[in-house]
Amino acid sequence: MSPKQQPGRIDAGNVSRSFDVHARTYDKLVGSNPGYHEHLRLSAKRMGLAGGGNGLRLLDLGCGTGASTAALLDAAPQAQITAVDASAEMLAQATRKTWPSNVRFVHANAEELDPVKFAGPYDGILAAYLLRNLTDRNAALRRYRELLRPGAPLAVHEYSVRDSARSRAVWTAVCWGVIIPMGRMRTGSADLYRYLWRSVLDFDGVEAFTGRMTAVGFEDVRVQTMPGWQQHIVHTFLGRSPGVPAGTDPDAPTPPEGLDLTK
Repeated sequence: MSPKQQPGRIDAGNVSRSFDVHARTYDKLVGSNPGYHEHLRLSAKRMGLAGGGNGLRLLDLGCGTGASTAALLDAAPQAQITAVDASAEMLAQATRKTWPSNVRFVHANAEELDPVKFAGPYDGILAAYLLRNLTDRNAALRRYRELLRPGAPLAVHEYSVRDSARSRAVWTAVCWGVIIPMGRMRTGSADLYRYLWRSVLDFDGVEAFTGRMTAVGFEDVRVQTMPGWQQHIVHTFLGRSPGVPAGTDPDAPTPPEGLDLTK
């Protein structure tokens, strides 16, 4: 459920332009969040990518300033990684950092991936803090499934609090007590961070999103939360493209069936 657009109000239709405005301060803000980078690395590791990623092609969708790209690179340092974002300024921040030659950045909308520029198949997709910001989540998920090799993983790293009153209360308290005031102090505007608070409350619950992944054709759909204050707030949603798994490690520590809250 998306709120109606109002003048100056950020919603899924204009969020990338808002990230352009906040790109220069974004790394400092998320860097003050305990566990932010560690949790991204955990989601990337949960994909179970084998052999250090040797010979694999991976997509990092919604890469922003490159935090999720770094997490994917940590999990699969030898893979060919294509990192994609709709915000030109966030990508500019990402490309100012030092990357190995197997990482490339592409300016594109993750809902409108050009079939020529992004020709599959890929051996894995990481989408961090992205699906919540898309206008047609089902269409996007179907497109991502089509881009994957049979059995290849999709990892959606995302907030989900709708199923838990406690999680909604903790999220609201942290947003209004820390994130929104800090965003205003560092950037002069809290609009993007008020959108963050509101969009998380509006997003699917865990049960609804795992059902959405199953409905569009993903198999072996699993979910695991994070340790620390973001337990029951940030999750890794894992699914596989239909078919025989390829390029993954069957012994990798992935969540068991259903909701695993092991810390």
